[in-house]
Amino acid sequence: MSRNFDVLIREMPQVKTKPAPHARKAEAIASRDPIAVIDSEIARLVQQVFLAHDGNRPTTAVTFCGVKQGDGCSWVSARASEALSDCVAGRVCIVDADFRFPSLHEHFRMENGAGLAEAIKNSTPIESFVRAAWNRHLWFVSAGTIGCDASGVPNAGRLGARLSELRAAFDYVLIDAPPFSSCGDGALLGQMTDGVVLVVGCNSTRRETARAAKRELETAGAPILGTVLNKRTYPIPEALYRRL
Repeated sequence: MSRNFDVLIREMPQVKTKPAPHARKAEAIASRDPIAVIDSEIARLVQQVFLAHDGNRPTTAVTFCGVKQGDGCSWVSARASEALSDCVAGRVCIVDADFRFPSLHEHFRMENGAGLAEAIKNSTPIESFVRAAWNRHLWFVSAGTIGCDASGVPNAGRLGARLSELRAAFDYVLIDAPPFSSCGDGALLGQMTDGVVLVVGCNSTRRETARAAKRELETAGAPILGTVLNKRTYPIPEALYRRL
């Protein structure tokens, strides 16, 4: 069963007017650090998707896929990899599989050097394309610089083989896939991993578009492990929402 998670934007709107005395307590409750709110939701996502397996087979490889470009999938997957590496003793590897619009390297302040695209096209050991991130448990594979083949689609057999190598070398593997609006790689990668976390942009992704992505995953047989509602904002303080 998939789970839903809210991830707020980094900055929440601030109330400019001075509150009345009876509202000060509510404002104090609502004045939580928004970064702490985000961290809490990311930690809950990691706990439910990776760690709370309830006696079932553990989830060790997950594809993160946005419904459309701009939903913030790369940011969510990067933050999830950092949170996971902070709370487990095993090694964590995050992979940028968006060959068309790679961006994960920017989050980790690295160059988009030789990466997954190059690994697919040659037989060099996969460890040659893995780089250490700033956390001692966290490793990173960039998308690479040579792109896909002429059809714009990665070789499925080679891609699957490389992901199998990564799963053998690391305790956890997170895949940042391209959005469904650009190609069907997300469903393919979902088949090669334990399932998909679907990232939906709040107030920007149309409901029918999200439903189409869900149907595509179901048709491909890729389990949906959770859905992230990203970039949610609160026009009024969050604590007041909870009182409504």
